[in-house]
Amino acid sequence: MTDHQFGPFGITTGLDSSAESIAAAQAAEDLGYPVIWLSGGPLPGLQTITDLIGATASIRFVTGILAVDKYRAADVSARYAVLEAIAPGRLTVGLGGAHGAKPLATLNAYLDEIDVPVDRLVLAALGPQMLKLAGERTAGAYPFLTAASYSAEARKVLGPDKLLAVSHLAVVEEDADRARSIARDTISFFTRIPGYVASLKRQGFTDSDLSELPDHMVDSLAAWGSPADIKAKLTEHLDAGADHVAVNVITGVTGPQPVEQWQTLAPVLLR
Repeated sequence: MTDHQFGPFGITTGLDSSAESIAAAQAAEDLGYPVIWLSGGPLPGLQTITDLIGATASIRFVTGILAVDKYRAADVSARYAVLEAIAPGRLTVGLGGAHGAKPLATLNAYLDEIDVPVDRLVLAALGPQMLKLAGERTAGAYPFLTAASYSAEARKVLGPDKLLAVSHLAVVEEDADRARSIARDTISFFTRIPGYVASLKRQGFTDSDLSELPDHMVDSLAAWGSPADIKAKLTEHLDAGADHVAVNVITGVTGPQPVEQWQTLAPVLLR
């Protein structure tokens, strides 16, 4: 794989330039997490990346993802160049969000224009064609809402030398009903988005699964239980061919960063 020095486990979360977000990034770094994958939706702009890197010492950041219909290639290129000069190796640019009629053509054109080294680019890829593009034109792929079986198939498409970093939901909760309820609430949002519907069906989930979100589906897409249980579930991706798992901790509460849960998981995930 491309060596990003991400280690087996990192964090997925949405951060902005607020004091709370800055403190959360610093806490993640202090706990020893090697990388934060910045969710694209909550990211208010490219300045936040500068603010986060400036407020931390060594933790890496990946934009996971920047929507190509929102951020101009020239602006992303300029921001990358500045940050690479002052904090070399700490930013990798994740791209996606091509929602038009020809997403592959849109991303190809964007990749033609962007001035970021190939080994510092990844794509939010789900389908086989997007995975193929990620393998051909970037360092690798960053899929979300996938079972471990997907990682095995994705590795076949990407080949042995490309990065496969998977974002996986995690609920630090040992009560099965409570944990599944939290996970089910998050998963249900994505079952209304065509790209994720197609991905879930390719993974073998049925229309009935997508409408009812049965336990077996939730358990495939979200790790829950004790820290050891969660690590075991996340490790299924690594065993299947992924290089890295970005742990997307959800708590059922919108707003506060899950710093307490990161702290609970750190001794198990990072040892």
